[in-house]
Amino acid sequence: PRGEVTLEDVTFTYPHTSKPAVRNISFHAPSGAVIGLIGMTGSGKSTITGLMTRFYDVSSGRVLYDGIDVRDIQLSSLRRNVGFVLQETFLFSTTIRDNIAFGNPDATHEDVERAARIAQAHDFIAEMPEGYDTKLGERGVSLSGGQRQRVAIARAICSNPRVLVFDDATSSVDTETEFEIQQALRQAMENRTTFIIAQRVSSLKEADEILVLVDGEIVERGTHISLIQRGGVYARLYELQLKDQEEYVTAAD
Repeated sequence: PRGEVTLEDVTFTYPHTSKPAVRNISFHAPSGAVIGLIGMTGSGKSTITGLMTRFYDVSSGRVLYDGIDVRDIQLSSLRRNVGFVLQETFLFSTTIRDNIAFGNPDATHEDVERAARIAQAHDFIAEMPEGYDTKLGERGVSLSGGQRQRVAIARAICSNPRVLVFDDATSSVDTETEFEIQQALRQAMENRTTFIIAQRVSSLKEADEILVLVDGEIVERGTHISLIQRGGVYARLYELQLKDQEEYVTAAD
């Protein structure tokens, strides 16, 4: 698989509702591209990635993976090639090694460690009493929020998918940790199509294309620079977040 994703005039309405969650969505993500999705809560960002993996089927339009309608692809094959890292991380009550290798049962220790290093998780794992054999509590309660996210990111990388989806994956970590994870993920994203759903504009600066959603529709699209120059929804969001950051720094001083 190459990892090309295309949505053609996609509309989707959740069961037992009348208002479409997304309307007339069209875009093409070439193999290896980084696509950013940004918008207010309920704007349809996560719905789009859910349609890509057939958590739902479109009400109208088509979702294509490598030019093939996802409804014509074996579900297990489709999902094996898409790795998800969600805002709410679920970790199992087993070893760190087993958690990372969950999506890839044939993973060697070298595969697990490589994924952990990319996700900036190896150092804190190595410092634990039993390293990768350390058993986690229910839902990973023995780890901090940032550590849980790094293990989840390592798990997505270890399965070696062609498409990666980060759904607000760094929203629960501090800005410094977010920066470190983003630096590490550059290697993981090489030759993979990546979708980044984010609330922070800073997470999308290097995306090849950013889709700005309002009420289920794409209202703007472009690069970080072009969208700021346009002076629309994205630019206002950028200014608001920049202002909040400046006020925080001023207060800290």
